[in-house]
Amino acid sequence: MGSLDTNPAAYAAFAADVEGFQPLNADDVRSYLHKAVDFVYDYYKSVESLPVLPGVEPGYLLRLLQSAPPSSSAPFDIAMKELREAVVPGMTHWASPNFFAFFPATNSAAAIAGELIASAMNTVGFTWQAAPAATELEVLALDWLAQLLRLPPGFMNRTVAGGRGTGGGVILGTTSEAMLVTLVAARDAALRRSGSNGVAGITRLTVYAADQTHSTFFKACRLAGFDPANIRSIPTGAETDYGLDPAKLLELMQADADAGLVPTYVCATVGTTSSNAVDPVGAVADVAARFNAWVHVDAAYAGSACICPEFRHHLDGVERVDSISMSPHKWLMTCLDCTCLYVRDTHRLTGSLETNPEYLKNHASDSGEVTDLKDMQVGVGRRFRGLKLWMVMRTYGAGKLQEHIRSDVAMAKTFEDLVRSDDRFEVVVPRNFALVCFRIRPRKSGTTTIAGGEAEAEKANRELMERLNKTGKAYVAHTVVGGRFVLRFAVGSSLQEERHVRSAWELIKKTTAEIVAVAGEDK
Repeated sequence: MGSLDTNPAAYAAFAADVEGFQPLNADDVRSYLHKAVDFVYDYYKSVESLPVLPGVEPGYLLRLLQSAPPSSSAPFDIAMKELREAVVPGMTHWASPNFFAFFPATNSAAAIAGELIASAMNTVGFTWQAAPAATELEVLALDWLAQLLRLPPGFMNRTVAGGRGTGGGVILGTTSEAMLVTLVAARDAALRRSGSNGVAGITRLTVYAADQTHSTFFKACRLAGFDPANIRSIPTGAETDYGLDPAKLLELMQADADAGLVPTYVCATVGTTSSNAVDPVGAVADVAARFNAWVHVDAAYAGSACICPEFRHHLDGVERVDSISMSPHKWLMTCLDCTCLYVRDTHRLTGSLETNPEYLKNHASDSGEVTDLKDMQVGVGRRFRGLKLWMVMRTYGAGKLQEHIRSDVAMAKTFEDLVRSDDRFEVVVPRNFALVCFRIRPRKSGTTTIAGGEAEAEKANRELMERLNKTGKAYVAHTVVGGRFVLRFAVGSSLQEERHVRSAWELIKKTTAEIVAVAGEDK
């Protein structure tokens, strides 16, 4: 199949008018961006009415767009036409206020504007000299955010008093990158500490995390060269609300040390993906300190909430960890990608990641007055991510950002209360932040819910999820907590209002009643 409009003759007049190729012709830039902005405006105005999940099958797009690259130019309007008619119908609409499946990918007018301008400037800020303003604005934005989070001065690039801190931050693409680079730094430190000749001792290094820790951690461990047999996934349970138990951590680390292994790295999570569990940061840091192990805090989602004083206690003890990362692209109105990594000692990171080819040498880097951000990440090239984060904080201020977080938490509490008010359902784990884990309650008898125990409850909840998602009016996801299949209802999409939460609840009740009725007929 071909494009939606593939007649080459239709482009002949357009091609004939071109006097040399000018991809950044100022008039074209203005014209194309005006059309793109109109598209974005229309999209946000209409996204609520679009099915959250598209009704397409794998491979659908290849049947609508030509398989070979075009050999001749075409008016920009053709690309916009194909975008509207072929691409948009196949999108899962994360911007929809009816999206409740995963932690949100929040956005804002200020972030979009910042991303647009950064893309237009297209700077490649691998060193300070390559992009002085981009480097310094990223540093400033990171320090602003550190102050909102009330991180210790040791994590800042510049202290409030204006002096140079021992630590610092860098904006990366994802939490996976933050984990990987800190694992590499911790690995190298442990090898030096244990007197290893090169990497010969890597098979003795051990790492630790709760079983609720994001799967990307275990992937990053393998990428960093850790033996899979030495990656400890520590079981959690309802007795700790699925957070990491420091006593179990100590027991494992001590057993490994006694066996001649080298405890190297512990990952603590504030707001796990499955259930929003919170590992006790201070207690974990105290245990790790006994073995001189690196402690990293993954606060990708819930870290944003900690700009509100009422949630800041979840980071208590952070002054004793080595690194912390959080992702404003999840819950702080800053579009993808934007993960902020802070380390207490930048030299431990740059010592493992630094590159210094001749063609990048310059006086600023040699002076020691700047930190080249390329040396705090895997790659060398880097985008101007700091602009959008700075624009969000500069435009909205702490007050509006806190209001946004509190509003989402309040809506999640509303949903939690609705679930608890209906005896057909149960909240499976205590609600933290803006995620509610719930399910149709299993019962051994009665007609108002599902009889038959856990197996039938799982079947009913799977059916509830599938039916909800097929309607296009809501999108929820699932997880397994304590061996139980549960539904995740994550509040936080930037366009969400309480009416959307209540509408989703009405749909859940209606769909559940249909499922229960059919189950009763089958008995």
